[in-house]
Amino acid sequence: MTTNPLMNFSEDALEKIIEIRDQEPGEEEYGLLIEITGVQGLQFGYSLSFIPLNEAEPSDHVEHHGELAVIIPETDTENMKGARLAMSSNPATPGLAIDNPNNPTPDIPEFDAGDLTGPIAEQVTQVLDRQVNPAIAAHGGQARLVGEENGVIYLQMGGGCQGCGMAAMTLRQGIERILKEAIPEIVEIVDVTDHQSGTNPYYAASHAH
Repeated sequence: MTTNPLMNFSEDALEKIIEIRDQEPGEEEYGLLIEITGVQGLQFGYSLSFIPLNEAEPSDHVEHHGELAVIIPETDTENMKGARLAMSSNPATPGLAIDNPNNPTPDIPEFDAGDLTGPIAEQVTQVLDRQVNPAIAAHGGQARLVGEENGVIYLQMGGGCQGCGMAAMTLRQGIERILKEAIPEIVEIVDVTDHQSGTNPYYAASHAH
């Protein structure tokens, strides 16, 4: 199935890819399979390979750029919208480069909190360890409980999350929602990380554990 193109290609990159594709053996028509393999820092990692067009999954997105068929797995289509494939302008890394306007956001999975036990602070720690930190670790981040008073939870963001706007966004959108859903007793969640300098005024106080 061919639909509106998600990606665009520079002319020289397209020529280069077609040249490589034409070296594939056999008479079958090969398409360029572009997959997102994971996250490297704050960028996606990609895998580019040629596969016979007839091996594409029915759910795959297939688009044509001149003579080239491009195959994008259904799960990656949202993150490939508007991406451009061109020859790298960096002499240190010659070859093909993908310029993608979409940045990865932490994918924090849904979680069954039915088996949490103990005081609120312990429950928070369990949710952070089991669910939140494994998800934001790909971004070099970590969330840590530094204190709890009367249902108010104090969290500190560490690692790559410190000093970056993504930390506050991650905390608000993901972690706060998850913790409140998992532990209804939570009154408020306070991010005590100083995102400017990476120091934490709360942590120096006597409440720290």
